Amino acid sequence: MSEDQWNPGSLMEASGAYWKSCTIHTGVKLGIFTLLGGEALTAREIADRIHGNPRGLGILLNALSAMDLLAKNGETFSNPPFALKYLTRESPDYIGHILMHHHHLVSSWERLDEAALAGAPVRHEQKDRGKEEQESFLLGMYNNASLSAPDVADAVDLSGCATLLDLGGGPGTYAIQFCKKNPQLRAWVYDLAGTEPFAVSIIDKHLMGDRVGFVPFDFISHSFSDADRFDAAWLSHILHGESEAQARSVIAKASATLHPGGKLLIHEFILEDTKDSPLFPALFSLNMLAVTDHGRAYSYSELGTMMEQSGLTAIRRIDYGSPKGTAVIEGIKA
Repeated sequence: MSEDQWNPGSLMEASGAYWKSCTIHTGVKLGIFTLLGGEALTAREIADRIHGNPRGLGILLNALSAMDLLAKNGETFSNPPFALKYLTRESPDYIGHILMHHHHLVSSWERLDEAALAGAPVRHEQKDRGKEEQESFLLGMYNNASLSAPDVADAVDLSGCATLLDLGGGPGTYAIQFCKKNPQLRAWVYDLAGTEPFAVSIIDKHLMGDRVGFVPFDFISHSFSDADRFDAAWLSHILHGESEAQARSVIAKASATLHPGGKLLIHEFILEDTKDSPLFPALFSLNMLAVTDHGRAYSYSELGTMMEQSGLTAIRRIDYGSPKGTAVIEGIKA
């Protein structure tokens, strides 16, 4: 790492970057952007509507304006076009759920020193989620996947497949997009029973109920039946939450459901073999340390070896232009 990149100024800027994160989270949590909608309101008018303190909200609104998240004109505040699109709940492009998921992770990250020393989380994020956190997580995964799913569907060839298993697919975002891209395809999302209402809502929203189904399933503790057979299996961002042994077991389970010549597709934040790059997967490994017992990001070689051990061949990496070190690894069932 060069002297040009790190100096006292850049170190302090990186150290205090959470100030900006927390400002965004607070604006979303209080519903400031949604409340404003297309209006221009003063701090006192906003305070009256949400029963808050004009002084405190005024300071928050000025900070949001300083970050160009709001537009200030005289004493009034309004949404710029991008805020209307991405930060108001009425917008179909709203991404507030994933931002609130990031907010809920803060309590684990602030105790990262304890997790690093113990090699285990101080708070089990998945087990300790309340209803609000669970909704933010599931719909946040929908927010996140919606941004990349069209590019992924363009990069992955499912033209010869009639059936798809979306294992641990949450709200079914990728299954939906794959079916939109491939008219001959039908998909089934296998995930925890508590996920079903969210998945059904998203599937219905996209008018895909006749082609995308949901099956309650725990990919760690449950086993597939002999009747469960697919032309392709999609594992998107589920392995990083598991230990190496569990990840290998999940890959083996999914591979066993494939017809000969079927495709297993793993979508993950992928580390280089040295484990110290790219940056986002390395940081994401810290996130997994903070919130899971054994999860971490894996390298291409590690995932490729697990796939080979499950009888998959012709393993290759499919890059689709993700800025976060995310890619798809494809293997073919012999």
